[in-house]
Amino acid sequence: MKKILTLVLTLFLMLYTLPSLLPGAAAAVAPKNAVYVDKGNHSFIPLRFLNGLFDLRAGLTADAKSIEIAGDKNTLLLTLGQASASVNGKAVPISDLPFSENGTTYVPLSLVSTTLGIGLEWNKEPASVTLTLGGAEATLPVLNGTLLKAGSSAVTSATHTYKVGSRSFSVQTVTVSLLHPSVRLDAVLAGNTVGKTEALGSIAKRSGAVAAINGTFFDAYTEGAYKAPYGYIISGGKMLKNSPGDRRTVFAYDRNLLAELIPGSQFSARFQSGTVEGALQAGPRLLVNGSVSLNVAAEGFKDPKILTGGGARSALGLTRDHKLILLTTGGATIPQLAQIMKQAGAYQAMNLDGGASSGLYYNGKYLTTPGRLISNALVVSTR
Repeated sequence: MKKILTLVLTLFLMLYTLPSLLPGAAAAVAPKNAVYVDKGNHSFIPLRFLNGLFDLRAGLTADAKSIEIAGDKNTLLLTLGQASASVNGKAVPISDLPFSENGTTYVPLSLVSTTLGIGLEWNKEPASVTLTLGGAEATLPVLNGTLLKAGSSAVTSATHTYKVGSRSFSVQTVTVSLLHPSVRLDAVLAGNTVGKTEALGSIAKRSGAVAAINGTFFDAYTEGAYKAPYGYIISGGKMLKNSPGDRRTVFAYDRNLLAELIPGSQFSARFQSGTVEGALQAGPRLLVNGSVSLNVAAEGFKDPKILTGGGARSALGLTRDHKLILLTTGGATIPQLAQIMKQAGAYQAMNLDGGASSGLYYNGKYLTTPGRLISNALVVSTR
């Protein structure tokens, strides 16, 4: 009987995930997963994320009302909307009820953790939770307060004026809700080839991007056709440009768009762990946990344009609630840019290539027009 039940569950799980495997299906791009913490501080995890995690079996029954999550020793049965559960056939009361919203079924994380012996480590920076079992681990971003709906705004733009000391700076920003169901990021090479250059708008259009910003530094002044980019560039989990030994800051994100800024000296090990979906290396780092933090020389910078000079700047920042801020401004020194990013609401931030490379594209037009072709870009799509 047990073998029959296991077979039935396996067949159902295949049907449950089949739409994402069909050609042309909307789920051709894997949905993002995040731990949801409601306003009452109750935490829930997507059921689909648990299926296959640590060799667990998890899915809905044929009537789409009952939920089974099975490990090696324990089996948890839940029913949508009901304050009761069964652990190995024994009824237990529960206070956090499983529910479905936006096409995703959520189950109470605490109950799952306790029943199946999954360890939980809540990480303050970035806001995430790490699940561990039997030496394996997985980390998800944490979404607090309200679930994001597919029809809500995912990417917005604005113009601001920020004052730093006695100077005022006109600033263009694009703000991206990274945990929004439709948002995707990619690091794109000009001409899809290392060493090529291309207009930022052209990179954005052929990528189907709603927004784009110039990326890493590159050898813009060489007379040859090959314009070498500097720093790590990762796309789709693949290393497009390696940069061993480079100490400059790396912007990196995983498949769920859990993003962070990583010191260059630590990036190789992180990439080898297999969790990095995309990355760009530029720097210097501007903000650490909401405070200005500059150590330009330690990151290996020697160019006066970075050390002391002012000019056109591009930068990116991360907020505490998983928003990405893309920003351009003119005439700023690196210390002034750090202050600007702080005023823009970033909690972590880093500089990107600037000068004539500085450009920001949004919704089919330039907010800031680059003065030259560029080597690569960070692009944002909504699909």
